[in-house]
Amino acid sequence: MTIGVNIVPNTASLSGPVVAVLAYDGLCTFEFGIAYEVFGLPRPEMGADWYRFAVCGIEPGPLRAAGGLTVTVDSGLDILDQADLIVVPGWRAIDAPVPDTLACALQAAHERGARIMSLCSGVAVLAASGLLKGRRATTHWRYVSSIAQRYPDVSLDASVLYMDEGSILTAAGSAAGIDLCLHVVRGDFGTEAANSVARRLVVPPHREGGQAQFISAPVPQEREGARLGYLLEWMRERLDEDQPISLLAERAGMSMRTFQRRFEATTGTSVGEWLLKERLRHARGLLENDLAISLDDIAAASGFGTLATMRHHFRKRLGTSPGAYRKTFVGG
Repeated sequence: MTIGVNIVPNTASLSGPVVAVLAYDGLCTFEFGIAYEVFGLPRPEMGADWYRFAVCGIEPGPLRAAGGLTVTVDSGLDILDQADLIVVPGWRAIDAPVPDTLACALQAAHERGARIMSLCSGVAVLAASGLLKGRRATTHWRYVSSIAQRYPDVSLDASVLYMDEGSILTAAGSAAGIDLCLHVVRGDFGTEAANSVARRLVVPPHREGGQAQFISAPVPQEREGARLGYLLEWMRERLDEDQPISLLAERAGMSMRTFQRRFEATTGTSVGEWLLKERLRHARGLLENDLAISLDDIAAASGFGTLATMRHHFRKRLGTSPGAYRKTFVGG
């Protein structure tokens, strides 16, 4: 079944940055939807300086899109002359050629200062346009080998969710595109705005770009999985206690070296990083749901020890303070 969709620029009452999202034959609808949901959905609570959203058809339509949709677009490549942020929402195939007209338009936009962002396989468009030469970038782990072979001058990192190189931004898998879009909102409009968008999306307000894309061994061997599964729950129940690796390895029945290697293979991260993320998660839960408990008590209950330590990690990882985080979520 085919449906016609007419998408027009959303600029009538807004004065903020212009976000132009590419549309093409073979459009990746999920990634396109992410960009629209974050940047194009009407948000009167954000004020008149919120994003202006437009769709850029890179070729004559109607354009086929994944899921049996047909998209018709009013604007062509000329809209990129006005764009402050250009989003490439995935590409029709990782090895599909990129039209010269599109590559030149993106180069010109970048030279005049526009930010250009790819989601998932959209990195192929940036690479073909020469925008990633000598830069760091990421994409879905399935595409890393293909991109690396064709563009050896690009420094690809398959271990992260997204990468911000200033004027060039890249996201890994499709869902990581949400994280990158929220990261952009956070930089443009602040933490409270990003958290507000995240709540509408019902997603975590912040996942770090450096977080692992995937777990290399999500289903460990039965015996080992049972040992580590029980241990992880034991660790979560005692976040307020010191958890030296020697103690954890002893409880798992492994040497310290073996324990560290298997812990990382199972969880996708080191023991210290896992504990930090769990402590942040626990602290955020208390801040969101318990107005009665003091910030000092939350720091102690989460295993940070002192409020100063908790504040340091909140600012470093979440870009906000515990007090500001609480106000954002509970209005306290």
